[in-house]
Amino acid sequence: MSTTEQPKSKFAEFLASKKIDARRVRNASESLEKLQPEDRKIRWARKHKKGEASKAEGGEKKKPRSGRPITARSMSAALAGQRISGPQKTRLLKAVNHILAQKKQEAVALDALF
Repeated sequence: MSTTEQPKSKFAEFLASKKIDARRVRNASESLEKLQPEDRKIRWARKHKKGEASKAEGGEKKKPRSGRPITARSMSAALAGQRISGPQKTRLLKAVNHILAQKKQEAVALDALF
């Protein structure tokens, strides 16, 4: 039996070279993207603002988290080299950079992963 190795994606090769487990990336994404009370306040204020008075007071200073972490399906698609959307790529990048910061390594750009 010959073992035919499928070509890895650029993302999978990066994770292997930095010795990062895919499960760790998913956990980091979940903790980074989870909605916090301040995010809910921002969303509530945006939904219930009345007229131009709220815009004059200062508006929004911080963008809320999305509340949508990386799923197992999108992680497997990224590892297999399939097409994933731009927001999913951004979430993966944030999670990988968070892990690299924990390992005291330099952050990477999106081009290095995809």
